[in-house]
Amino acid sequence: MADQAVAAKQPTAPVSTWVPLVILAWLVPGGGHFYLKKTGRGILLAAAVTLTFLFGIMMRGAMFHPMTGDLLTTIIYCGGFVGDMASGVLYLLTSWLGYNQPEVAGHVHDYGTKFLVAAGLMNVLAMVDVFEIVSGRKD
Repeated sequence: MADQAVAAKQPTAPVSTWVPLVILAWLVPGGGHFYLKKTGRGILLAAAVTLTFLFGIMMRGAMFHPMTGDLLTTIIYCGGFVGDMASGVLYLLTSWLGYNQPEVAGHVHDYGTKFLVAAGLMNVLAMVDVFEIVSGRKD
């Protein structure tokens, strides 16, 4: 309880300090950690996110596109789109190069779609880690 009160009173880092690094961490998986000289973490994150994304592509997973309709459709498709986009340059390159796999019935394709989203979610965790390191909350 006392630790939460101390953490609440600590000033946060200026926005101009952490925003460029979080954007770098989004664009290049592991890039924020490399910039902060956390090479081991950067290599691990870059390998994990990139390999997960590539496995999703090789399993012919589909990329989500925002779609509205009923509440569940909106949550699944918009959330999946955000998860895909969180992969940064990997998502941008595959989109620009015209990767557009239609949704196909089958468990391998479905797992590939989940791998693509999981890669983005791992990159979100990397962005949070970069923010915590820059703001001094973590070493």
